[in-house]
Amino acid sequence: MASCVKDKPQPPVNNIPYSLRNVYIICEGNYGNGDATLYLYKPDKDSVYGDLYKSANSQPLGDVFQSMVRIGGKFFLCINNSDKVVVLDTITRKEVATISIPKPRYILSISATKAYVSALYSNKVYIINPQTYTITGTIELPHQNPEGMYLYNNSAIICTWDTACNSVYKVNVTTDKIVQTIKIAGYAPQAVLADKGNMLWVLAGNHTKGRTASLTRLDTLTGEILTSYKFSSEADALKPVFNKAKDTIYFIEVNYKGGTANNGIYRMGITDAALPAQAFIQSKKYQYFWGLGIDPSTGYIYAGDPKGFTQKGSVYIFRQDGAKTDSFNVGLGPGQFYFE
Repeated sequence: MASCVKDKPQPPVNNIPYSLRNVYIICEGNYGNGDATLYLYKPDKDSVYGDLYKSANSQPLGDVFQSMVRIGGKFFLCINNSDKVVVLDTITRKEVATISIPKPRYILSISATKAYVSALYSNKVYIINPQTYTITGTIELPHQNPEGMYLYNNSAIICTWDTACNSVYKVNVTTDKIVQTIKIAGYAPQAVLADKGNMLWVLAGNHTKGRTASLTRLDTLTGEILTSYKFSSEADALKPVFNKAKDTIYFIEVNYKGGTANNGIYRMGITDAALPAQAFIQSKKYQYFWGLGIDPSTGYIYAGDPKGFTQKGSVYIFRQDGAKTDSFNVGLGPGQFYFE
């Protein structure tokens, strides 16, 4: 699969045409090398625009680009190992501010004047004002490594990717206080999202540190465990996403040793009794996926192949039936997609 990917012609990024749909590709870069990049793909024009930040700001973005969200007319980029959140104008891609936060991972928009930023290697979630670009407070959690977050009504559900943790925390976003501790079926919760019935799904696990991956479906109001799924000890499950209807969950399993077992993109219905036995989209030998996204307009599946973080990565686009429809090269380590 990797051998057939070719570079698409990349038009100049100083004159990007308007289009209704944009797919931003968050390319992490190689840890410690400061080579993170932001790419843009326009599906209606089949055009790729590379390294938007450097082109607009005449300097590299930084070290490990983890995630990105839009709040109002600005993009907020978590540059993990550079200890900063970079704020960009959505039109010019010019940097308008930076917010110094140690090891930022993900941003949850609460309102026009409040957002939460999870941060690795601490027990703190940082509260920022997206209009003034300032830190206004912190939320201290019982465990380390705040990671994925989800906004539900007037509460934020926060994961702490700590091998000693088997709970997620519900925080009142008005008071910024923990109001409920919700048990899950496994340890080291890393991502949380909600299905069409507003039931929470929590992916947990840390394969490197011996915590087997698990999925837990929770009642959002009571915190009751509705269904739990335990992966095999060999599975390293990552990056869960829902389709537009929110009745099917997709996730990646990664095999770093070059084999095809427990390696690819998997999917399952929210009422399925068991985890899928086989990959929906199988990774090839000596290949694994690192990024996963579902285009809300088309339902197409976007997958990022980091190629071992040793060369430019590739993006593959699959139809809803799993057939590959397109591919193109991007920066180093494509790990997230942002659709608008």
